[in-house]
Amino acid sequence: MRYLSTRGGNAPVTASQAILRGMAEDGGLFVPESFPHYTHEDLLTLAGCSYQERAARILSDLLTDYSREELEECAAQAYAEEKFPGGPAPFTMQQNGPVSMYLLELWHGPTCAFKDLALQILPHLLTKALRKNGRSETALILAATSGDTGKAALEGFRDVPGTAVQVFYPLHGVSAMQRRQMEAQQGGNVFVCGVGGDFDAAQAGVKRIFANPDLAARLSQKGIFLTSANSINWGRLAPQIVYYFSAYCDLMRTGEIDYAGEQVNIAVPTGNFGNLLAAYYARKMGLPVKKFLCASNENHVLTDFLRIGVYDRNRALCRTISPSMDILVSSNLERLLYDVTGGNAARVASWMASLAQTGRYQVDPQTLQDIQSLFYGGYCTDEEARAEIREMFQTEGYVADPHTAAALHVYRRYVEETQDHATPAILASTASPYKFAADVLFALTGETAAGGIFDAADALSALTGTPQPAPIAALRGLPVRFTASCAADGMEPEVLRAAELL
Repeated sequence: MRYLSTRGGNAPVTASQAILRGMAEDGGLFVPESFPHYTHEDLLTLAGCSYQERAARILSDLLTDYSREELEECAAQAYAEEKFPGGPAPFTMQQNGPVSMYLLELWHGPTCAFKDLALQILPHLLTKALRKNGRSETALILAATSGDTGKAALEGFRDVPGTAVQVFYPLHGVSAMQRRQMEAQQGGNVFVCGVGGDFDAAQAGVKRIFANPDLAARLSQKGIFLTSANSINWGRLAPQIVYYFSAYCDLMRTGEIDYAGEQVNIAVPTGNFGNLLAAYYARKMGLPVKKFLCASNENHVLTDFLRIGVYDRNRALCRTISPSMDILVSSNLERLLYDVTGGNAARVASWMASLAQTGRYQVDPQTLQDIQSLFYGGYCTDEEARAEIREMFQTEGYVADPHTAAALHVYRRYVEETQDHATPAILASTASPYKFAADVLFALTGETAAGGIFDAADALSALTGTPQPAPIAALRGLPVRFTASCAADGMEPEVLRAAELL
């Protein structure tokens, strides 16, 4: 299978080449020229498999220049029980609230966020891609993060031979626990730098770095090339398709899905659109999905787009209690536009040029209609998220983080508007509440926790009777290693500084 650029200006590449490059040279994102398709019989077969087996099967159909044996090895190493304790699968799924609603907890990995399910396997895919393409240089992975990608990338690539990681995060745009996770990161090949401004500024800076041929040449002289760990990299996105199939197969195995082709709704809290796009791609591959619920916070640029077809980032960014969604430029939406227009790269390139030049674009009525036939957009204010957290704990004894609360809120609003009570719903729970302990504690008690981030975690545990995840508890004894910061236009020197240390 070959991979094409959403903007049409890049020669087709293999899957391993797409993973190595991260972004296409024309500024677009790599997409497969076709998708495999699974029948109900295929899903029945997958339902009888382990998560690792499901991952190897699905990824082997997408990453066709990897052998099945290679992908089995990647999956076995990435999803080993010591990295995802608590059971044979790297996620749990719980029925909470309405009888047909299932919370897909994707945060039981080493950094307590859903990004672990992709960023534990990406290093294995990348190192194999290096060998497949005869590359002996060091791959320097750049990542801009709104909170979770950075730590997951740092942990996934920590001390992996032939790689290094440079993470940029907005200084005032992540939670205190997310920041501490990055500042205390262990490993000899990791680098962390705060950026003045918001996530969009950090993400734009990373894209400028990728587009700078002079910087690439200087790094090449040192035996280094750049690639990405954000979901713009196909190697980050493809593994996320797996857990939507796996969740559905688990419902088949337990009998909650009881007839062939029974549809589900999927609700995802999203800012950069990658996690929801993975669910959309799963549908293209045969997963029976009725509707995708796109849950935003008060930065509801995606909700507005899904309702009126105008993408407009010309607005002030709101800092919210769900900081991983504090994003105004949703990079992966480009891949959806490419797909729904039938691969019209010229039209996609025109919209992206308009976004770069004016901060907005408007899709044609047919494109909007095609998107709205599958997507429902809604958003959740901070106060609504707090109310959702309180409601879930008081009625179900369940402790949700603010991002999961946004998905819960939008799901309930969707059901109220459509009266679609019967369709089973899978809601992506994307982070442990302990990554946002102070905000969750405030939602439950109305009181601000005294002391620091670990005091808030202690108080939340005492109040709810839930244990702190081991990776959060382990942070207490780790020293802060990274305190550097720079302006959004000063990120390139930080990359060169990291390169000097490799």
